[in-house]
Amino acid sequence: MLQRSAIASLSTPEQLGARARRAWLLCAAIALLVVAAALYGAGRYARTAAIEALATQGRTDANLKVALLRAVLESPRALPLLLSEDQQVRDALTQKSSASIDVLNRKLEGLVSGTKASVLYVIGTDGLAIASSNWREPISFVGTDYTFRAYFTRAMQAGTAEYFALGNVSKRPGLYISRRVGGADAPLGVVVVKAEFDQLEADWHEANRPAYVSDEHGVVLITSIPSWRFMTVAPLTGPDLASVRDSQQFGDAPLMPLPITRPQALSPDVSIVHAITPGGSDGEYLRLSTPVPTTAWRLDYLVPTEGPVAAAIREMRLLALGVIIPLIGLAAYLLWRRQSALMLIAAEQAARTELERRVSERTEDLSRARDRLQAEIVDHRTTEAKLQGVQQELVQANRLAILGQVAAGVAHEINQPVATIRAYADNARVFLERKQTAPVEENLGAIASLTERIGGITDELKAFARKGRTAAEPVELRGVIEGTLVLLRSRFAGQLDALAIDLPPPALMVMGNRVRLEQVLINLFQNALEALEGRNDARVDVSVEETATGVTVSVSDNGPGIPVEILRSLFTPFNTSKEKGLGLGLVISKDIVADYGGRIEVASDDSGTSFTIFLCKAA
Repeated sequence: MLQRSAIASLSTPEQLGARARRAWLLCAAIALLVVAAALYGAGRYARTAAIEALATQGRTDANLKVALLRAVLESPRALPLLLSEDQQVRDALTQKSSASIDVLNRKLEGLVSGTKASVLYVIGTDGLAIASSNWREPISFVGTDYTFRAYFTRAMQAGTAEYFALGNVSKRPGLYISRRVGGADAPLGVVVVKAEFDQLEADWHEANRPAYVSDEHGVVLITSIPSWRFMTVAPLTGPDLASVRDSQQFGDAPLMPLPITRPQALSPDVSIVHAITPGGSDGEYLRLSTPVPTTAWRLDYLVPTEGPVAAAIREMRLLALGVIIPLIGLAAYLLWRRQSALMLIAAEQAARTELERRVSERTEDLSRARDRLQAEIVDHRTTEAKLQGVQQELVQANRLAILGQVAAGVAHEINQPVATIRAYADNARVFLERKQTAPVEENLGAIASLTERIGGITDELKAFARKGRTAAEPVELRGVIEGTLVLLRSRFAGQLDALAIDLPPPALMVMGNRVRLEQVLINLFQNALEALEGRNDARVDVSVEETATGVTVSVSDNGPGIPVEILRSLFTPFNTSKEKGLGLGLVISKDIVADYGGRIEVASDDSGTSFTIFLCKAA
């Protein structure tokens, strides 16, 4: 109703168009103002945040540089203290003989080579250097007068001094650390060590961020920019300039101010400056100043700000645009929606009619889809019922196959004891005919033992039916091998001579069951003897080897070997190359060994076949 009343109150299309143009112009003007304000505010915030981040990181870097400078200073400071108490130094200052001075020269030379000091020298009370570590060099300090040097006069008065200056002989800047030899009432001289900072300045230079150390007068002593050395943090005038010039501390250096201008303090130790680097480029830097402990020096560290600040401003402005532009777009979209709503009202009825038609078509499609789904559900249930029937049939077939395999295996394993019983019975009949009762009793005892063995095999079948196996127990391996030979003696009478058995000691015990392990060896011995049947050079080697964790039994023959097609599936049920064989002996043997934690491996070629049984040794 509201939309229809709005349509009624609308002006002509020309008036609506004029109003729309004015609205879009106003929206564009407001959007430009908002974008400009957002960009300006984002730039200000980003600059402040970037400066704070640089200051935090810069303080850490400056503290690290101060720590490194202190480490460089501490090493040479110990030398004057030690040398001032050294007897050779005192002898040279008191005796001033050529021998004592020569000894001292060599000692100073050796100390310099083992430390980071630049030069070591000893000055007498008259200010003349009597010994030096560079006594061999053309620029030797020996004989040089140092009465004008503050580190000499201060050490004579106060006992110790530190003084940074330009060397009057070497013309190289460095820190002179001096200490008096002897007491204040009877001084003998002064020991001086000079420390240079070339390596430290080189390390700072590699960081590509200017750093410099200035003294109490503001003169730059150590710097990563060589051209800034002996320049001043602020212009020197009046007494300060005269004092520095008179001391000849920095030679004839002009002592010009550093090319750092327009300082803007952010805190007592942080300011923004403009500096001209040796390349001639004028850039903005963040200057962080920190004192150097144990000295009157200050370290100033300059961090370039233009790159990081520009990147931060760019990122923040992009973020601001990422927020403002969608809002402006949303406002423009709402304005467009407001203007286009009036035009869409006229097409509302047509759209409603089209929607009703589509809803009707969709309803019909859904009805057909429901019918198809119901039919698929019925088919699925029918298929599921058939699948359950097939599954039950497969389970029953699997049970029958397992039952047949087990029955065939039991028949195969009982065959050997039954054949042996038959042989013993035939022998007993012959002995009865001869009226020899002693052998008959022996054969009957063997038959009774073999029936017990058959009972053990049937017990294994019962254990299989109960879904279990005979528990493993310690078994004497020698007895297992001897029992196997008893079972095979009647079946292979005359062929057992081919067996070359290396019997293990009686104390060797393995984990398993005697009857089941005999079944394994019967299968392997029988297969080997049958493979050698008819050969004059028949030989079967049986060896036992004891290892740290187990026992291996090897059965090797010199027969023709196993065909490749049989070898690939040797341990598959019903796979055999014998006419009357069932192909179950090796399968059962492998399962028996596996039940007791072992395994069987086979190797075969034209020169024979070797089976290796790995058994667990009884503890």
